[in-house]
Amino acid sequence: MTASRIALRGDLLDFAADPAWGETESPAVRFRPGQWLLVEDGRIVAVQADAPGEGWLCEDHGGRLILPGFIDTHVHSPQLDVIGSYGTELLDWLETYTFPAERRYADAEVAEQGAAVFLDALLARGTTAAVVFPTVHKVSADRLFAAAQARGMRVIAGKVLMDRHAPDGLRDDVAQAERDCLDLIGRWHGRDRLAYAVTVRFAPTSTPAQLAMAGALCRADPTLYMQTHVAENRAEVQWVRELFPQARSYLDVYARAGLLHARSVLAHGIWLDADDRAALREAGAQIAHSPSSNLFLGSGLFDWRAAEAAGAAVSVASDVGGGTSLSMPATLLDAYKVQALAGQRLTAWKSLHAATRGAAAALGLEHEIGSFEPGRLADLAVWDWASEPVGARRMAVARGLHEKVFAWLTLADRSHLVSTRVAGIERYRRAHSGVP
Repeated sequence: MTASRIALRGDLLDFAADPAWGETESPAVRFRPGQWLLVEDGRIVAVQADAPGEGWLCEDHGGRLILPGFIDTHVHSPQLDVIGSYGTELLDWLETYTFPAERRYADAEVAEQGAAVFLDALLARGTTAAVVFPTVHKVSADRLFAAAQARGMRVIAGKVLMDRHAPDGLRDDVAQAERDCLDLIGRWHGRDRLAYAVTVRFAPTSTPAQLAMAGALCRADPTLYMQTHVAENRAEVQWVRELFPQARSYLDVYARAGLLHARSVLAHGIWLDADDRAALREAGAQIAHSPSSNLFLGSGLFDWRAAEAAGAAVSVASDVGGGTSLSMPATLLDAYKVQALAGQRLTAWKSLHAATRGAAAALGLEHEIGSFEPGRLADLAVWDWASEPVGARRMAVARGLHEKVFAWLTLADRSHLVSTRVAGIERYRRAHSGVP
């Protein structure tokens, strides 16, 4: 549907602020059951109890949950091909599975088809915005941007930089990589809802010269994002220590190169210390916590509460293909398990905020996405509270809102998702959704 004035009724859930750790009763939560969300020309204009008058296309989702679209802050578009690969830790996993899959994206047709499948898969799971790694090939980034533009999505991405410690077909060089980045920046950065991220795979696969070039790009244009990996795996941390003996820590490698700033998105951050967390806070950078991947690859347990206590921003990421699902509810459930293993309890409020308004704020996009504030673009998803008898029974006996939402978060899968809209335009609808 492409009507310019759309009204959706349902149980609206978003956040006015960041919920405090451990609070199941939080003033930051904004729950408005049975309310109408009014969208005009792709933007939210109001929330109200009464149905709008004439001139509105109305969809009544009474008894369904409506959330802002999820924001996945770290995911690899070509790694759908290796999701669920068996038996290795990070460095072996890259060599055995990831690099062979990514090499295929040198082919423009493969890159185009892969981008389409990837973005449609996000939409079919209620994710409307993402920070994405394509591959080292310029064409993979170009085709990803084109596919995102066609769907109206907010996507942040960039050609991956790797000029060493990678196989043939996956290495670039400093001069050519710089030319490719500048061309892609000129073509896509700031166009529609797209933004460019200077994309360092991780410190071991870039020479100091390439890291310096990446830092220069960031200094030349402060509106650029930067994305990379940091301190994911103990063997990786030790390798970085050997390659960069002058740096105080893995994170310091990036800081010295000018890659730690307010638009830096650093995946994982498991093996950071107090000085690293302070550096993140001072720079305004964020950790993209990737719990499913961390569990699957046996990388370690991220200390979310310590990061938050230090003032470092934390968002949540699927990290497919190390992660095992593009589903944000599944990812948030794994985040709960990670914190439980560390003796902490992650509330539904803290986790959902980190995947919606919190992620938007960390990316500097709170004015655009992540909540139902008037003026925001209508990136949203409609969910069934339950999709089968077990879920329905659980919802029926839930005591209080947090218990109900946490149970939904635990049980939700693709069968719960009814519809996904990007800037008000429906980009996914479940077959037999029961929507008039």
